[in-house]
Amino acid sequence: MPRYKLTIEYDGAGFLGWQRQSDALTVQGVLEAAIQTLHGHTIMVQGAGRTDTGVHALGQIAHFDSPKTWDPFTLCNAINGNVRPHAVSVLCAEEVTQEFQARFSATGRRYLYRILNRRAPATIDRQKVWHVPVSLNVPAMHEAAQHLVGQHDFTTFRASECQAKTPVKTLTRLDVMRFDEMVEIRAEARSFLHHQVRSMVGSLVQVGTGKWHPIEMKRVLEAKDRARCGPVCPPDGLYLVEVIY
Repeated sequence: MPRYKLTIEYDGAGFLGWQRQSDALTVQGVLEAAIQTLHGHTIMVQGAGRTDTGVHALGQIAHFDSPKTWDPFTLCNAINGNVRPHAVSVLCAEEVTQEFQARFSATGRRYLYRILNRRAPATIDRQKVWHVPVSLNVPAMHEAAQHLVGQHDFTTFRASECQAKTPVKTLTRLDVMRFDEMVEIRAEARSFLHHQVRSMVGSLVQVGTGKWHPIEMKRVLEAKDRARCGPVCPPDGLYLVEVIY
């Protein structure tokens, strides 16, 4: 039975996250419904990761097994035709071996968080950014971010409902950059804890607004105490950019 890998883009604003739910609109549910239409029976789609409610994706990866052999180009177009009018698009479909697993074969994940840093609220980017009207000190935020790079116990930045076996993760990149009115935070690791990126971003904004000195990030990390984390930022500005294999 052939296995197909999908590269998927979606606007998370209209979904209750990635994971299938019987009583809510989710990305996984919409994709499975579209694929079921093509096959006439239920086929499970397995994703590389579960994005939360409101979180977007530029390069989510998923796979499924089909009893039918498809031309990848035809499969991509067929799914996109059936997934309408939902804000989900399959960018690419390709046949892979049975050894490929969207989640467990991944060696890294890249996330982007976008902050609109100006007085006026967002219009075009509404629900696509976090609007922070107070001026942010981006160099200080980047300095603070470097205290989080490397292998650490990220308990401080871990949601209470996180199901990961260990809070220890290796963060290979956490950069903060300004592009005019937009502040971008880019994070990369093999995997992340539940709400880890949003928790780190919320704490970095504490530095950016001058409430924390950059060295405070090191102290907050070493405390291994969720109560020391800054406010968790909204999901609007978070994007799963790429899954690395």
